[in-house]
Amino acid sequence: MTVAFQPDPDLHQPRPDTTGIPRRPESSPSHRPLRPEIALSWQRSARSGVHRDGVEVPHGCGQGHERSCRLLRAAAAVVDRLAGRLDGEPLAIVVADAEARVLARRVGRVDVADWLDGLRIVPGALLSEEAIGTNAIGCAVQERRSFAVVGAEHYRDNLWRLSARAVPIRQPVTGVLKGALTLACRTEDDSVLLLPLVEAAAARIEAQLVDDSTRRERLLLERFVQVTRRTTTAVVCLNRDLLLSNTLACPLVGPADQPVLWDWAARVLAGRDEYCGELRLADGTVVRARCTQVRDDEREAGIVIEMSARLVAVAPVAPAPPAGSAPARGACGTGGAVAGRGAAAERIRRELASVAETRRPVLISGETGTGKSFLARHLHQHDGRDGPLTVLDTGQCPDDPRTWFEALRTGLAGPGTLVLRHIDALPPELAARAVSMVEQADEQAARVIATARLIEGDAVAGPIAAGAAARLRDCFAARLHVPPLRRRIEDIADVARALVGDLTDRTPAPRLEPATQQTLMGQLWPGNVRELRAVLGSALIRSRGRDVAIKHLPPEYRTAPIRHRLTSLQRAEREAVLNALDDCRGNKQAAAEQLGIARSTLYRKIRILGVDSRSLSG
Repeated sequence: MTVAFQPDPDLHQPRPDTTGIPRRPESSPSHRPLRPEIALSWQRSARSGVHRDGVEVPHGCGQGHERSCRLLRAAAAVVDRLAGRLDGEPLAIVVADAEARVLARRVGRVDVADWLDGLRIVPGALLSEEAIGTNAIGCAVQERRSFAVVGAEHYRDNLWRLSARAVPIRQPVTGVLKGALTLACRTEDDSVLLLPLVEAAAARIEAQLVDDSTRRERLLLERFVQVTRRTTTAVVCLNRDLLLSNTLACPLVGPADQPVLWDWAARVLAGRDEYCGELRLADGTVVRARCTQVRDDEREAGIVIEMSARLVAVAPVAPAPPAGSAPARGACGTGGAVAGRGAAAERIRRELASVAETRRPVLISGETGTGKSFLARHLHQHDGRDGPLTVLDTGQCPDDPRTWFEALRTGLAGPGTLVLRHIDALPPELAARAVSMVEQADEQAARVIATARLIEGDAVAGPIAAGAAARLRDCFAARLHVPPLRRRIEDIADVARALVGDLTDRTPAPRLEPATQQTLMGQLWPGNVRELRAVLGSALIRSRGRDVAIKHLPPEYRTAPIRHRLTSLQRAEREAVLNALDDCRGNKQAAAEQLGIARSTLYRKIRILGVDSRSLSG
């Protein structure tokens, strides 16, 4: 059976114009305003740097082979039936993943395949808004709803003859976005009847996803029963949507730990089926863990983690927020200032305890928004001596040096704590004078803490000269570096929960749903903890006291950036590259030699894996 589609004449108008977005000089003077949702998409496309005259379509790493195969398996029978109905029609069926990357394509006629090939709409093509601008698949994934983009509504010029209706595909139980199903054609062949057709097909795919999930969960449950019968240790079985634990594991882990455990397992199992090593839990306990993949006919069902008796017990990881606010209720001790269970958080807690014991000037460095000022206040509050906290911002010094240095002299005389914010932003001559005054100050007077945006490897980000920078480092021998949040992926869930507790007066505080935590862990966070705090504050307003779901996040944070979604193996490679660059103080040639690869290969890895080379030298 075939279905003939008649075009809708109201859809095929000359290319529209919209205020603030230029149009081609040859565009027809007859135009109509863009629909509001299309205008917003155009604005997002422009902000993403998409070129209107571009024709290239990027290809790259997707969200993972196994998950892509899972969606294709669920869609196979539905797409086959739909393709049979559309045989001979000038239409194409496109299945894309949650990143808007084309997984499969079926066409009703050969000429449609040739036409789509010319547009680069082929398997592997990335059709997100930030990659090619406004299009049906990209918009459906971005806004998580059915979306039609017809002809001239496309942002790119070469897509003006394309019309498409896309519908998001979700896991019905969890609501997690899995991909999108699209019917596409030339503009002259378009019809409003395509949307209900593709919506019905997408609903059948979602039903198949439920059936597949049930089979995977049954397999995971069977493995859980097998393992718990043969062992006397704590056992956890999980996948992205499910967490099972035996009696011994219940006091150690809960639903809030699921995203962090899944992320840890994905990293340690990269390229292997089993891993044994240490795992830090939310209560600060470090256990010996054996992590094993659960598979059936090469299909991944989940992961089982067996945890042995406690090895080390340390301070809880998340009793207080790590940046930008007063300590959370119940914070105590220097270790409580830093949320997180990863190696970076543990290092910060260890160094924080160390610098808390010294009376020497302390330098806290890190990118904007990492929590330097918060840690300075935390050190002041746990100093054990009376006195006020005085904060001097070096940005005010060049405007009125005399007043600023007089305030510096008064602050150094004590008592209390003096915080010099952004000391690396001082011009060289003023920095030298400030350092000299700090060096000559009485250590028994005020405690001196400086903050600076210094990059790891002791490279200075501000205007301060090399000589002054060296003297600055000599003066502040006690130093603490706070890594950016993108380097603390395993800490993000703990940091987010701590911030939620600080942002709300509700008892108990709203929880972050596991899917929400996973989404937050996938962001790049260029604004670090300060940005995360703002996002969570906005989400709490939207949730109105309920648990925070993905839909409560600001729209631009509901899906992770494409360049940050790496496979487990790629994430392991990225960590190895970052560690080598850290060991070699950013020297790429030395890092390449340490990794046993060519320097050109290292540069390619840096680009593909999203390593921020701006913070590296060499």
